[in-house]
Amino acid sequence: MNLKDYIADVPDFPIKGILFRDITPLMLSGKAYKYAADQFTKFAVEKKATLIVGPEARGFIFGCPVATNLGIGFAPVRKPGKLPREEVKVTYELEYGKNELCMHADSVKKGDKVLIVDDLLATGGTIQAAIQLVEKLGGEVVGLAFLIELSDLNGREKLGEYDILTLITY
Repeated sequence: MNLKDYIADVPDFPIKGILFRDITPLMLSGKAYKYAADQFTKFAVEKKATLIVGPEARGFIFGCPVATNLGIGFAPVRKPGKLPREEVKVTYELEYGKNELCMHADSVKKGDKVLIVDDLLATGGTIQAAIQLVEKLGGEVVGLAFLIELSDLNGREKLGEYDILTLITY
């Protein structure tokens, strides 16, 4: 299946000069959405994942079906102020400043084999922070899975030796 057929190109969004890749048509197609989730699920099985982690919000969209398919847990990575219990935090650099991501302190157990799933690999900053959170909690990141990779932004280079699956590359 050519998943690019289910991605809408939106010029000048959110600002002039940006070509936004809208995943909504893929999510609206049960066939395409299931295909993407199944590809991520196969990768999770190959990696022997015991936990799926996904950054908000689109990591939830693709990570939760994988966890459900495998009958394993899903742990969310959230922005500050969104988690009600004890959390761990990681601050990371953006091109224009800093950002912070959080996880519940009990969401990853020592020895968990974690697959991190998200919709987009761009510069790699968000995923680097998610990796740091998982490893801080004692988990082992066994792979990274993305619907889309924007290869010209070189995010893959920042992620080191992790096994990476991308379903669409631009």
